[in-house]
Amino acid sequence: MQITTYINDLLYRYECVIIPGFGALLTQYHSARIDSDTHVLFPPSKTLSFNKQLQTNDGLLANHIASVEKCSYESALQKLRTYTKKLSLQLTEGTTVSLSNIGDFYLNEENSVQFTPSSTQNFNTTSFGLSAVGIHKVSRQKETHQQKEIVPIPMNPVRRFKNGYLKYTAIAIIAISLVSLGGMKMYEDEVQKYNFAEKQKAVTVVENQIQQATFSLENPLPTLNLTFKKQAGKYHIIAGAFRIATNADKKIKELTDIGFSPILVGVNKYGLHQVAYSSYEDRLEAIKNLREIKKSQNSDAWLLVKELEK
Repeated sequence: MQITTYINDLLYRYECVIIPGFGALLTQYHSARIDSDTHVLFPPSKTLSFNKQLQTNDGLLANHIASVEKCSYESALQKLRTYTKKLSLQLTEGTTVSLSNIGDFYLNEENSVQFTPSSTQNFNTTSFGLSAVGIHKVSRQKETHQQKEIVPIPMNPVRRFKNGYLKYTAIAIIAISLVSLGGMKMYEDEVQKYNFAEKQKAVTVVENQIQQATFSLENPLPTLNLTFKKQAGKYHIIAGAFRIATNADKKIKELTDIGFSPILVGVNKYGLHQVAYSSYEDRLEAIKNLREIKKSQNSDAWLLVKELEK
């Protein structure tokens, strides 16, 4: 079914994809590993798991379906309900449901949903195109070198004298060089001291001029304090969408009066002004607050995933 393809696409981009009314598929990163028994090197990957408890609609899959198929959000939700109803019916009939490139679902003896992930699919985008490869141990042999006997060469007395003369000449040249370098070093130190003293004088003059300019202000301008409200995060709990902008403003005021920090997310492709209770950077935190709002405030609230323009 086409919805299975949509779930596959989202698993490459998100760590949690919730199928409303059925459960959530979760991905977890694993680094490259070597199987010592089969001598196979496996690239970095993302393993797939299933959580039956996460069934509340977070809007991610429904929004993706609506965007790809160019349909309304409500129509996408209806397609999801039909999809999950079919999955649940097949499981209750004792059928193993296989989702392409995702895995198999089945019921155990206690009628609890079990999941076996596909062993051929890797949802880690950084490992795209990489496959498992066989490796072989490399044996190293130590090289042995046969030592040769060294026969001393007799020294010529004349040559020894020449070598001694050259040695003392070299020592004298090195000593002269060291003296020259020492003198140069002293000269450089004096230059640095002079430059530092002149720099300090210049800094003192500039500071005095700055102080005079500062204290010569007779009527300084008043300090202006501005406070900006910054909204961060791409996960927004939607309170409502309005055709008329003034109605959206009224909704924002109403939510502000009861303690929320509402924002106007923007106008969607249907021309509706969307008002959010709040925005979050962490998706799990957004889902948790969505559940609380559904119970206490608005059962029709839903989660929108959208980057706001800065």
